[in-house]
Amino acid sequence: MSISKLTDWMDKMQSSGNRLTGPRYVVAEILAQSERALTPQDVFDLARKNYPTLGLVSVYRAMEKMASLGLIQRVHLPEKCQAYISAFSGHEHMLVCSRCGLVEFFQGDDLAPLVQRVEEDSGYRVDTHWLQLFGLCRACQAEGASESSTL
Repeated sequence: MSISKLTDWMDKMQSSGNRLTGPRYVVAEILAQSERALTPQDVFDLARKNYPTLGLVSVYRAMEKMASLGLIQRVHLPEKCQAYISAFSGHEHMLVCSRCGLVEFFQGDDLAPLVQRVEEDSGYRVDTHWLQLFGLCRACQAEGASESSTL
């Protein structure tokens, strides 16, 4: 787990005037160490193991607060609720495994011709964009290949 990330998050929450409650700490701890996009229910289920009095509403509130501070960001998953992952820095895009939820980031600014064409066609001025690509990570591909070879 990234202790420095968790410490940074706690410092940012406190410096923005938020109390460092037990539920916020537990939710932050889980999200700071995850490489997968987690729904509030996922976080709740993981957190209840070590914090049995935690309520689902507290998880939602903690995640909303963390998102508003830019510590985590939404990931839109096909056929599932929104999930969250640690926010990236800089201009990056996401690769999301549609089976296990693993999130990897990649850089790519070669979308400029597409954005320009959309602006010209629509009359909009595009200020920002957000790109998520979905597929199967290497581990899930290997798992699928081994499952099909045993059939």
